[in-house]
Amino acid sequence: MKVVAFNGSPHKEGNTFLAIQMVAKELVKQGIEVKIVQVGKKEIRGCIACNWCRKHHKHTCVFDDDPVNDWIRQMKKADGIILASPVYFAGINGSLKSFLDRAGYALSQTPGVLRYKVGMGLVVLRRTGGMTALNELNQYIQAFEMITPSSSYWNVMYGMRRKQVPEDVEGQQIMQTLGKNMAWLMQVIDLGRKNIPLPAIEEKIFPHLIR
Repeated sequence: MKVVAFNGSPHKEGNTFLAIQMVAKELVKQGIEVKIVQVGKKEIRGCIACNWCRKHHKHTCVFDDDPVNDWIRQMKKADGIILASPVYFAGINGSLKSFLDRAGYALSQTPGVLRYKVGMGLVVLRRTGGMTALNELNQYIQAFEMITPSSSYWNVMYGMRRKQVPEDVEGQQIMQTLGKNMAWLMQVIDLGRKNIPLPAIEEKIFPHLIR
């Protein structure tokens, strides 16, 4: 099995990367491959609502001059997905946000593409705004019928200076527990797919909320 982790930090081996590694270490112990994708320093334009992906149903964005379409393919192939970001003004990194908006809209054109994959978010910050940013990441995961592992507390780590998160001993325990729970959940889902029929995919309903 394979997990792809998207690192929203511009710092390739900064605090967010270290938090991902704490989770990844536990996954690797269970024989799960982990690939970390660096997003935060890439120039990723936002979604322009052109509806190209909606018209073509290929799970690709009209812009093919950045890595977004390749990252979408990696999401489709993976058994688990980690979305990780530093906290900027109580939100996630802009490059990660642009990527997730475009990937999310492209993938949403076909129901069930990420269904029952294991997905979770984690954030790293100096002081406050962590839960707001974490909830922002979770919205993407919940929109695709993905299944989220929990930990002993919320998936937030603290650190201001570069490579400071190891000093957050509670946060380290949270990440380690998260890795163990993610590995277990992936293994359970893998067994379930082989032995229990999946529920039928419901046809999406799009009501107009303005009457």
